[in-house]
Amino acid sequence: MSEELIRAIESRYLRDDLPEFKVGDTVRVYFRIREGDKERVQPFEGVVLRFQGAMNRRTFTVRRITGGLGVERTFPLHSPRLEKVEVIRRGKVRRAKLYYLRDRMGKAARVRERFYTQGNKK
Repeated sequence: MSEELIRAIESRYLRDDLPEFKVGDTVRVYFRIREGDKERVQPFEGVVLRFQGAMNRRTFTVRRITGGLGVERTFPLHSPRLEKVEVIRRGKVRRAKLYYLRDRMGKAARVRERFYTQGNKK
C-alpha cells in the first residue's frame, strides 16, 4: 500500500518532455545554474556514461574532454533545473556503464555511431 502511494506521488513529478537517449549517445544538456542572484542556462556536451536510480531519483552521467582533462557531470533526469537535452549522435555500445572510457584519450575514446534504416528504429 505505501509503495503504491509513494509511486503515485512520485509519478506527478516525472518529466515526459525529454527525448529518449541511451548510454553511448552524445548529448548536449542545458542546465539552469544560479550564480549569486542571477540565473543562466549552461550547456554541457558529452557522451552518456551511465544511468542510475529509478523514478524521479534517476540520474545520468555525461563525460567530455576539456583541455586534455576528462570532465564528468551527473544530472538528475527529472529535475526542474534541466532545461532541455539534445541528442547530437546516437552511439552503438554493448555495455550499460562505459567506465572504460575514463582510461582512454583521443581517438580511443570514440564511440561508434548507431545508424537507422527506414524499417528498424529501436
